[in-house]
Amino acid sequence: MKVSIKWLAEYVDIAVPAKELAHLLTMSGTEVAGITQRGEGWAGIVVGRVASLRPHPTADSLTLATIEVREDPVTVVTGATNLKVGDKVPYAPVGARLLDVHTGRRAAVGGVRIRGVESWGVVCSEKELGLSDAHEGILILSPEAEIGQPLADVLGDTILDLEITPNRPDCLGVLGLAREVAALTEESLHLPDLTYLEQGPDVREAAQVEILAPDLCLRYGASVIYDVTVGPSPFWLRDRLLTAGVRPINSVVDITNYVMLEYGQPLHAFDYETLLGRRIVVRRPRPGESIRTLDGVVRQLTTEMLVIADAERPVALAGIMGGAETEVTERTRVVLLESANFSPTSIRRGSRTLRLKTEASVRFDKGLPPSLAMLALRRATKMLVELCGGHASRGVLDAYPGRRESITIRLTPGELRRILGIELTLAQMSRALGRLGFECREEGQALLVRSPEHRSDIQIPADLVEEVARLIGYDRIPTTTLAGPLPDHPPQPRRSLTERVRDLLVGCGLQEVISYSLVGHRLLSKIAPGAQDGAPDPLRLANPMTPDHEMLRTSLLPSLLECVVGNLCLDEPGPRLFEIGRVYLPRKGDLPREREMLVIAMAGPGCQRGWSERTVELDFYDLKGVVEELLVRLNLEEPRFCRTASQDVLHPGRALAIEWKGLRLGVMGELHPKVARNFEFRVPVFLAEFDLELLLEACQGDSLRIAPPPRFPAVRRDLALVVEERVAVSELFDLIRQAGGPLLAAVELFDLYHGQGLPPGTKSCGVTVTFRSPERTLIDAEVAEIEARITDLLQKRTGARLRG
Repeated sequence: MKVSIKWLAEYVDIAVPAKELAHLLTMSGTEVAGITQRGEGWAGIVVGRVASLRPHPTADSLTLATIEVREDPVTVVTGATNLKVGDKVPYAPVGARLLDVHTGRRAAVGGVRIRGVESWGVVCSEKELGLSDAHEGILILSPEAEIGQPLADVLGDTILDLEITPNRPDCLGVLGLAREVAALTEESLHLPDLTYLEQGPDVREAAQVEILAPDLCLRYGASVIYDVTVGPSPFWLRDRLLTAGVRPINSVVDITNYVMLEYGQPLHAFDYETLLGRRIVVRRPRPGESIRTLDGVVRQLTTEMLVIADAERPVALAGIMGGAETEVTERTRVVLLESANFSPTSIRRGSRTLRLKTEASVRFDKGLPPSLAMLALRRATKMLVELCGGHASRGVLDAYPGRRESITIRLTPGELRRILGIELTLAQMSRALGRLGFECREEGQALLVRSPEHRSDIQIPADLVEEVARLIGYDRIPTTTLAGPLPDHPPQPRRSLTERVRDLLVGCGLQEVISYSLVGHRLLSKIAPGAQDGAPDPLRLANPMTPDHEMLRTSLLPSLLECVVGNLCLDEPGPRLFEIGRVYLPRKGDLPREREMLVIAMAGPGCQRGWSERTVELDFYDLKGVVEELLVRLNLEEPRFCRTASQDVLHPGRALAIEWKGLRLGVMGELHPKVARNFEFRVPVFLAEFDLELLLEACQGDSLRIAPPPRFPAVRRDLALVVEERVAVSELFDLIRQAGGPLLAAVELFDLYHGQGLPPGTKSCGVTVTFRSPERTLIDAEVAEIEARITDLLQKRTGARLRG
């Protein structure tokens, strides 16, 4: 919000420089984001008076204007049509610098000959001075401006750019900011006079107000002003609007905008004679209703919105924008002025639905206090009477279904000390709050405080404590150590496991992705084309933003596979991705069951192409290596990889279950061909999925085990075992560990052979078996005995024999 220091000074005496004032406001919670000096680039530009106007001798569209300044009069050639003899205008002599309306850059004014006539300088438009984008005519100054006076003395100003927090709607107007400045500087506040002559008929004879949606409209006020003259606003009013970044339109609309900027309360003016039935009805739209707003757009309404209607039709979108049928024009003679208070939720919802954001909707969105409505209504009515020559009706209409009693809050020095850590007496607290307009009364060892009507944000004692802190200055609160001990850090095993898994997978060369918890039916159907009979549907949103985010995900796989698709399009090594997140498994008649899952995916080339390197595609064993490293680092040694039943997502013949001590932790394998076709993969994709809750259950206990380096040498034996194709290597490993006993240190597969020299239906598994004792060096006899036990057990259970 932009605020003029000159405008602010009309309501409060400002005795400090602009920078110091900005510091005071910022330290009290109203941040000043920037300070702009208007008029810094106007060196040499002065006030001139139009002494005469005569046509250009050779150009009908040009005029020769004689401009009086302190020196001799000068002749300026201009194409503007809004000049009159006696007007005071900005005059830039030769050598002054102005904004070039074509290039947007500042350029020096030169003496030029235009169609045979010398032009000595320029009379300036608003755009050339950098005030606005208006370039249709010359800026007409106030008649009180002195000839030859520097323009910076007339229009120069300091503009504060403020960041108003959502909890302070009272500061959305210049008057609200003036209250802050008066409290901070302990200066007096000057409020505008709201009295005016009421010479028209009784307002109750002219119009009626009916509120049919009292939950959405807390207060509605209206006045009627007769015999108004709609035309250009006076210079001072247009200047106020321009400093705030608002474009002047006409005197009636400018007054409503001026009061909105002054009080923070939006208003709207209707052409009274276009209102059917002379009635105002505040209601929800009827099915199928629409309205053409002031911007010329026909907008379809929903029954959740709020409209201002006359006896038959909507005439305005409440709190957002007026309707074109009741717009104030130059022909308007009677104005019905509206000042109301609407529900912030209703305005926010309507603005978002219509995608229509206005100055009014932004203010109502913050939750304005209802008391502002009548103050702003009387202020605007007074200005319409004084500036537009109108006659105000007797009285005003005030429908107030949302009236609430003001609350009294009890504040004690102990509460202040508990929150701020400082000691203040009741008198000091009362004095600080009183500067902000709070009514304070002492009762025993407490202060009973009633907040002013414009402070709708004050609800609890902590709010009052914040006000005291703002007034004394946050920077003056002493820094102290914590009075009590630091709270204990409660263990969070799930979070610790999740962070450790992330670190381990990143260490294995994988990258984490984070996707939305909401997915669309299109994406989910790629991995589950048809729902099982009787299975509940995923939980859907009642109001999804897009079809791609309409339901809670039941798996991490769809989003992760989309990431894989995108990464495969890049000329980089194949993607190695993982995601940790919650899935929402639907249940009949109940909320979904939430499970935290881990999914790993990899595909494509294993390394970047090079002239000396052969591109190797990532395969199942790359994934298995990552999974094994993860489990070993989590102290889940010797996991089992077992064939599993058919999976909807994994290839039916290339899927394994991951088990540890009988607990199934997850599955891994190659992506199912049907799913791969749905995602248009051209290379195999390998996946692993873990249930982190089961992984956490398996990891309970010591998370770190430390063992000294072995003191005695190991003994290794290589066994070439011929077994049937159906025998899994994991089954061989289990039997070897069973027979090896405590001296078996490790077992590894170093070769797998199929083909010539073996009986049909068999394979040869080369296994390295490592033995070691922590207490002594093993002798050959001990190792031979264990080796014999191993081969005997393998032969009995699987029919394995040593390859000759």
